[in-house]
Amino acid sequence: MDLQRKEVIQSLIDARGFQKYLEIGVYVGRLFFQIRAKYKVAVDPAFYYGFFKRLKKSFSKSNFTNVSAQSFKMTSDDFFAKEAPALYEGRQLDICLVDGMHEYDYALRDVENALKYLRKDGVIVMHDCNPETEEANVRFEAWKQRGYHGFWNGDVWKTILHLRSLRDDINVFVLNCDHGLGVVTFGKPENKLNFTEAEIRSFTYSDLEKNRQQWLNLKDPSYFYEYFGLQQGSSSKI
Repeated sequence: MDLQRKEVIQSLIDARGFQKYLEIGVYVGRLFFQIRAKYKVAVDPAFYYGFFKRLKKSFSKSNFTNVSAQSFKMTSDDFFAKEAPALYEGRQLDICLVDGMHEYDYALRDVENALKYLRKDGVIVMHDCNPETEEANVRFEAWKQRGYHGFWNGDVWKTILHLRSLRDDINVFVLNCDHGLGVVTFGKPENKLNFTEAEIRSFTYSDLEKNRQQWLNLKDPSYFYEYFGLQQGSSSKI
């Protein structure tokens, strides 16, 4: 099943009546402009679009949620420190996509910051959690040095290990599709890992290859529909 993050996000928005969508790491807005939610917020320190492109996308895709969407040109750290408290006071964030800097520390901060504002039945989706090659697993500077050549997932997978080891209030799994879609919800963990932060930092891509299924709590894409009680293709807005 070729399940993509667009279908995951839009299906949840439609099925659960979610209104507040936050996307961290937007770039040119390819995904952001397609998502339909009443209150959309984009965060990226280097946007490659402006108001007129948003307006154009609103009419070309008949998605008028793009007109009222808010864009914050800043790091996610600054966004959570300066803007999120007013936007999501009282745990009002419904669903968040974490797809910013693809490195352990950055992704972990984004998830933990989003959890502070996420409603109890809200959902966080993480991209790039299951790198298929060692070349895709490198840090940003290494990817930059090779001229941004090839797909880059970074070591976001270590964030999954961290959350599954060091938090008791969330359930975390990874769908085996679209470079690994991590899913984070509040609730008792299905199962846990017992790594320390130091151990997680020391792990290599070779370690991941040997333990991928267990470490990532890797699931078939169809599990998404089972977990959330949805019918496949349940979104009418995709």
